[in-house]
Amino acid sequence: MSHETQTAACFGPAGNSQRFYDEGRKHTYEAMAWLAGMGLDAYEYSAGNGIAGSRETFIKIGEEARKHHIRLSLHAPYYISLTNNAPESLQKTLGYVQKSLEAADAMGADIIVIHCGSVMKLDRNDALRNNFNALYTILRETEQLAPDVALGIETMGKRNQLGTLEEVIALCSIAPRLRPVVDFGHLNAREGGRFFQKDDYRRVFDAIGDKLGTERAKYLHCHFSKIEYTAAGEKCHLTLADTQYGPSFEPLGDLLAEDGLFPRIICESSGTMADDALQMKTYYHGVLS
Repeated sequence: MSHETQTAACFGPAGNSQRFYDEGRKHTYEAMAWLAGMGLDAYEYSAGNGIAGSRETFIKIGEEARKHHIRLSLHAPYYISLTNNAPESLQKTLGYVQKSLEAADAMGADIIVIHCGSVMKLDRNDALRNNFNALYTILRETEQLAPDVALGIETMGKRNQLGTLEEVIALCSIAPRLRPVVDFGHLNAREGGRFFQKDDYRRVFDAIGDKLGTERAKYLHCHFSKIEYTAAGEKCHLTLADTQYGPSFEPLGDLLAEDGLFPRIICESSGTMADDALQMKTYYHGVLS
């Protein structure tokens, strides 16, 4: 599904909610009809612990997603580290990305989401330089592999991780195939609370548009959840029902409607991601109308 057919933001969960399983479902391909029945239109396949499914399974998921008009993305393994440039580590990282691209291609996902990794014991600038080097290698080695699948670089929630908005924008500037993935919960957590009103969100879209172009800002791939945090940043994911920690979705929903932005918003609430995604979508469409 191309951006040209998209005229509104779309919403869906990261992985399968607890309710999906409680109601007796077992297979991810079943989630596509279930989500469409709720009124959702996106889904992020969670492969954080590794690419475990078969190609046949991924093809089945893709068939069901297309049938029910669900836009797919895939989260690559969490243990990827673009910071560690030791030859053996870099080769492993390349392999994880290749397997993620192959799975995404089989299911028709248009983006994989990648973590930068921690700073390790490096100066932050040196760690960022290693991330650049790793991405140059990945781009070169995967040029002919699933070329229609973008590589998404995610903003991160802990202060000892690479992945501020500015770092992600810098990394994505080296090639059109690289796309920023903005996790608003992560940004809010690593800065001890940042998003309170529309302009707080608008600054993110403006920064991406200024440095990476209008298209990568308008159709931004996002993660959203409320996250408990400490002085070190992210601690744990919560649900939208939480009233102590942010961020609040309503100012973002207002902004999307007001500025004509059409991101894909993947909800990462703890256990209630599909219902919370629907709550966000309902609010957004209420503003649109």
